[in-house]
Amino acid sequence: MNTPSEDYHALLARHDAMRLRRRILAPSGSRAGEWSAAAPQAYDGAADQLLISDSLPLVNPLEELIAELYRILFERHPYLRSLFPESMAFQQAHLAGIFRYLIGNLHRTDEMIAVFGQLGRDHRKLGVRPAHFEAFEAALIEALRVRGGVRWTRPLEQAWLRMLRLAVSAMVRGADEAIAEPPSWEATVTAHELRAPDLAVLRVRPHQPYAFEAGQYASLESPLLEQAWRPYYLARAPHPDGELEFHVRARGADGVSDALVHGTREGGAVRLSAPRGALALPDHLVSSDLLLIASGTGWAPMKALLQRIDADRTRTHRVRLLLLGLAGTEGRAAAGELYDAPYLEAFRRERPWLTVIAADAESARFAGPGLRALNGILPPQPGAAARQHAFLALSPEAGTTGPVLAVSARLAAAGVPVEQIRHDATGVVAVTEMSASTTRTGLLSA
Repeated sequence: MNTPSEDYHALLARHDAMRLRRRILAPSGSRAGEWSAAAPQAYDGAADQLLISDSLPLVNPLEELIAELYRILFERHPYLRSLFPESMAFQQAHLAGIFRYLIGNLHRTDEMIAVFGQLGRDHRKLGVRPAHFEAFEAALIEALRVRGGVRWTRPLEQAWLRMLRLAVSAMVRGADEAIAEPPSWEATVTAHELRAPDLAVLRVRPHQPYAFEAGQYASLESPLLEQAWRPYYLARAPHPDGELEFHVRARGADGVSDALVHGTREGGAVRLSAPRGALALPDHLVSSDLLLIASGTGWAPMKALLQRIDADRTRTHRVRLLLLGLAGTEGRAAAGELYDAPYLEAFRRERPWLTVIAADAESARFAGPGLRALNGILPPQPGAAARQHAFLALSPEAGTTGPVLAVSARLAAAGVPVEQIRHDATGVVAVTEMSASTTRTGLLSA
């Protein structure tokens, strides 16, 4: 039997949950209108960055601040716990990464608004509403006060609030601007083929039209792990039959990838987010000199890009595909090392405009004087490198952006203009969308 005190606190929790639900259903009385307004024009992100950086010794480590935040959030709003995965370990580390990115880049206000606007569009698939952010904000302030103790000041608190509201307002506006786009798509698995014990190629057909471009990625949710999302590149250019292709490598962490590789079969169901990513090929570049660099399942977007290029038969193409860490003797792909080798070999034989170069693991090292694999394919003629447009997708299963940054630096040093080197973001979008995450993304949920 509950004690009077337990009954009282349970009543308060139910009352609070009802009040929050009313805000969700009728947000006009909440801060939604304020968050949907135009972005602040005079926000001094650099000044707040200094204040917040100075406050970090009071609240660090961030992981402990965030653990306190979630304790307060779930104590005040117990029903919000259902929005999160069972284990909060990844979420707490993930949100710490978000805060570090915000603090480190707060002086780049326009960039922050764009990044978190994208996160807001993506958050719609999670059912996040403005009232949820209000609850999150209140929990953060209380957690900061607990961690900061007697040395916590109002100016520090206001700087944290302004930072959070900058991010949240951008997310709310991003969600509002995407109102005509479905938050997610239901899809049926039409084929599931194991290419290796830990790697599967999936074909899925969305139940509604799904518009995307070759080179993009989408996040998938398996019914075996509800509330968990993981991004995968689309490995097929748009096709009239509407089928999508994904290449998934199991990670051994009992996450989404393992569920898709080992627990999914033909006829099963998945859910997809809207397509995103920086590797889509603009029309005016189809006939340019293109350098596609991939490793592991980073081959997937390159496969889609090659199909996209091949479909345009009115232009002259010159494309080189460099596969890192996949070569055997004499530069040829060793049997079984490229899981899609038969497709690539058949495709290459009939396309004289395509050169495929496979580099062995030693040549593909990212340390030392430079990528020797690149030395042999970057054009030696003066000015020729400046005409190259490079697309990079390196070992997404490795969960690190280091190789991408190393290759990008090597290309830039060889004369390829930085603005002509394309890869998916290495900032907060990488943390939330292209990392090894197997759970939700963003501020309120993992």
